[in-house]
Formats: sequence, C-alpha cells, structure tokens
Amino acid sequence: MAWNEPGGGNKDPWSGKGGDQGPPDLDEVVKKLQEKFSGIFGGGKSPKAETEGGRHGPSSTSIGLILVVVVLVWLASGIYIIEPAERGVELRFGAYSATTDPGPHWHIPYPVEEVLKVNVDQISSFRHKATMLTRDENIVDVELTVQSRIQDAADYLFQDQNPEKTIRDAIETSVREIIGKSDLDFILTEGRSAIADRILSTAQGLIDDYKTGLVITSVNTQPAKPPEQVKNAFDDAIKAREDKERLENKAEAYANEVIPRARGEAARQVADAKAYKERVIAEAEGESSRFLAVLTEYQRAPQVTRERLYLDAVETMLGQSSKVMLDSAGSNSLMYLPLDKLIQQTGGQSPSVQSYSTEAASPTSTRPDKRESTRGRSVR
Repeated sequence: MAWNEPGGGNKDPWSGKGGDQGPPDLDEVVKKLQEKFSGIFGGGKSPKAETEGGRHGPSSTSIGLILVVVVLVWLASGIYIIEPAERGVELRFGAYSATTDPGPHWHIPYPVEEVLKVNVDQISSFRHKATMLTRDENIVDVELTVQSRIQDAADYLFQDQNPEKTIRDAIETSVREIIGKSDLDFILTEGRSAIADRILSTAQGLIDDYKTGLVITSVNTQPAKPPEQVKNAFDDAIKAREDKERLENKAEAYANEVIPRARGEAARQVADAKAYKERVIAEAEGESSRFLAVLTEYQRAPQVTRERLYLDAVETMLGQSSKVMLDSAGSNSLMYLPLDKLIQQTGGQSPSVQSYSTEAASPTSTRPDKRESTRGRSVR
C-alpha cells in the first residue's frame, strides 16, 4: 500500500510521523518525480491504470523536449576557439580531418570528432656539441645552438613519431657533413657564418623529407676551438695569421698613398713635356717666320740686309764682352768715364765702348760708292 494513498493518513516515511516506519515505496518515489517533470515541461497526467494502484507516466511531448535540449547541448559542445598562437587539428573518428586557423570554429562533437590544439609560435631550442674531423685531417670542437618551431601542426602530430629526436639527428648529420668538407683555417676564421647557413639549409632539407612539421629558425655557432692538446700551437698560428693581415693592410695603405702621388707626378711630367713640346714648336715656328721675313727683305735689298745682319751680329757678340775698345786716332772725354761704376750698375758686366772706322769694319768699304769715311758706334 502506498504511503500517500487517500484515506490512509500520514504515512510519509521521511516525515517521522505515523505508525508505519518501514522503508519507502520506490514506485511512489518514481511517480512523484514523473509528476514534477510533467509539471515543468507542461505535460499532463496519464490516465489511471486498471489496477487500484495505477501510475501516471510522462507524456511524449515532454520526452521530445528533453531530447531536443540534450541534442542542442551536445551540438553546442562542438564550438571551440583557436588562439592566435595556435592551430586546431580536427580528428574524425581518430583520423586527421582538417587544420583550422585562429578564430571561432565548430566541429561535430565527441565521439564523432575532436580537436587538438597545437601552439605553433613557441620556440624550442637545444645545444649540440661534438668533436669533428675536418677535410685537412684536423680535429676541432664545434658547439652550436638550434632554435625551431612548429610549422605544420598535422605533420608534427601524425607524420613523425618523435620530431624532436629527428631534428637533433638531422643537425648532427649536417654538422658532420659540413665540417668534414671544410678546412680547419676556414672553420676557425671567416667561415663561421657560412658554416651556420649551410648547416641550417642541410638540416631543414632533412626534416622536410621526414615531414616532421618543424622549421629551423636559427643556427648560432660558437667560435670553433681546437683540442686542448694542441691549443698553444693553434694560438700561435692564429697570431701569425693576424700579423700577416696587419702587415697586408699596412702595405695596402702605403700603396694607396704612394700610387696616387706617383700618378700625379707622372701626369705633371707629361703635362710639362707637352708644354715644352708646344713651346719648342712655337719658337721654331717663330724663328722660321722671322727667317722668312728676313729672306724676303734680303731678296728686295741684299746689300742693306747684309750690312744690317752684320751689325746685329757684331752688336750681339760685343754685348757679351767685358772689354772696352777705343779708337786710337783721336782721344776724347770717354777716357775719363768712371767705368768701374758703370760696371757695378750693369750687374758686373761692363758696357763695350767701341770706336772704329767703317772702312775697316764694314765689308762694304771697298766698294766704289763709299759711305762715310769713319763711323763711331757704341754698343752696350
């Protein structure tokens, strides 16, 4: 008999009242719950059963509404948001379906699809240190730092079982290949950046072949060092190389200073030679023109021109002489001139004072048409 049967009194087992203190009837509890759900969703009570203790069941409308709410909640659980630094990898029944970019997205909820979020902006780094054999059979210690990040989230998750180990193996393989093909001097001096670029390119090609989904962002190499056993000898070699470079730079600076000066001197000499050439040519042309002019005058008046040329020649010759010539036929006041003072005024070269007869000096004195019997001429 139900505890809430009409006319039965208060037999509620949880109220603590009534004479019947036995366990509650589960059928009555279920019936009350059904009534409450029916009231919430607007459902009515079901007709009484044929038996005396007939029960009320939920209506089909309430059940449909419950199912609709459950479906909506299940569908809403498929909404997800991808952050700017992330990529979403959708799996459908455990297999790769698509990769989603940052922003809000929706997928068929679990268990049909699920989403794995991968941070593609996080930088991972590791160090690699090893002792290598160079091409010229020397041993060198190499240390470098490698930084990488995820480029393809799907490849990173599914194509390679251990991408981190793969990139380490690729770096080691690349280092041994590049160092093994390089000379020690190149590694210790100017080849540091070139070797880092080669290692990055080779290692990236290897991890791309394995589809690790990683990209190497940088390879930073530390200065290579020789083994400790031969470090002193290598230090001496490096010092000698630095001295060589210093002397070469000094010699180059000296050459840069001397060569322009020598070129300027050569250009100056060439310019002087050209000027001398032009001067000599001009003088020669002037002498030629003067000679031709004299020749023209000589052809017109040979006697006058001959005498003029003779007098000019004598004047030039006596002008360079320091002797004083006087005519012995007559004496005058020229004997008492202060010749020493005149010599000092003329810079040490005395004027030549000549007095001579035209008959004896001129080649024309024997001709019939004699000119003046005597002629005095003073030439300085």
